[in-house]
Amino acid sequence: MPAYIAILEDDVRRLAAMRECVASHQPAYEIAAFDNADEMIGWLEDHLAEVALISLDHDLPLMQMREGVRVDAGDGRMVADWLAGRAATCPVIVHTSNENFGPGMMRVLRDGDWTHCRVYPHEDCAWVATAWAEELRKFLSA
Repeated sequence: MPAYIAILEDDVRRLAAMRECVASHQPAYEIAAFDNADEMIGWLEDHLAEVALISLDHDLPLMQMREGVRVDAGDGRMVADWLAGRAATCPVIVHTSNENFGPGMMRVLRDGDWTHCRVYPHEDCAWVATAWAEELRKFLSA
């Protein structure tokens, strides 16, 4: 059985709410969380077969510090593009409010035959316990 829920999210409050949600509703899964697209892709290259669900934000900080070097954190579209080039193995939740780039993420996932859905963040982090949790239950109980 896949052991991970992989999440691309840079907001610590959102990530804390997601961790709490998984612990409450899907405690059998471990969270692999990333705030950098390249780092998530690198991890997925080795662990994709172990992932039960992926959740992707689009917007990440433009620059981050890694070992004293400024690096571009990328964005969720980079991960969606990478996934679209592989055989679909698990559902993907796109959890972005970015109306300019969210649709493109959905399109490449659809074109790559990945089961996917979109959750729109709202009311600070309240959406995690409602809309995101509902998709989590739907996908992981199937």
